[in-house]
Amino acid sequence: MTVAVGFIKTVAILVATIYLDKFGRRPLILFSMGGMVISMLLLGTGLSIIDHSNPTIPLVVALCVIMVFLFVASFSMGMGPIVWVYCSEIFPLRLRAQGVSMVVGVNRLTSGIVSMTFLSLYKAITIGGAFLLYGCVAVIAWIFFFSMLPETKGKKLEEVEELFGKG
Repeated sequence: MTVAVGFIKTVAILVATIYLDKFGRRPLILFSMGGMVISMLLLGTGLSIIDHSNPTIPLVVALCVIMVFLFVASFSMGMGPIVWVYCSEIFPLRLRAQGVSMVVGVNRLTSGIVSMTFLSLYKAITIGGAFLLYGCVAVIAWIFFFSMLPETKGKKLEEVEELFGKG
């Protein structure tokens, strides 16, 4: 399973690298987030079915494994690598180092919070419920990205700065 996840992640990152400038940042981020939403909602549903079925249904177990693979592929195709490209483009040159530093700090803090609270959340609302909740948060993130993130592909840094206002 670990080898399969590593292979999927590597292929997805290569796809993102190849298509970043062809399709643009925004479409890849939206596609990536959409795949993450679908995978988390179906994973949550599958895990909830497994929790309530006896004996375990092999087809549902297979669905859960496939959704983990889909999540890894989706994340690695957009939200993983492209967000860092996007972040480095949206800050004005004079604030870029500080802005990206803040983004990295918030990213690490958020990742830590999710990691440290997962077991408590799982115990409180079941493992399926936890992934359904994460899927709902991802829906909100997709809506935010769709409505707030403009495309930066092919734009000069000065044009991107104008899109986000003077810093």
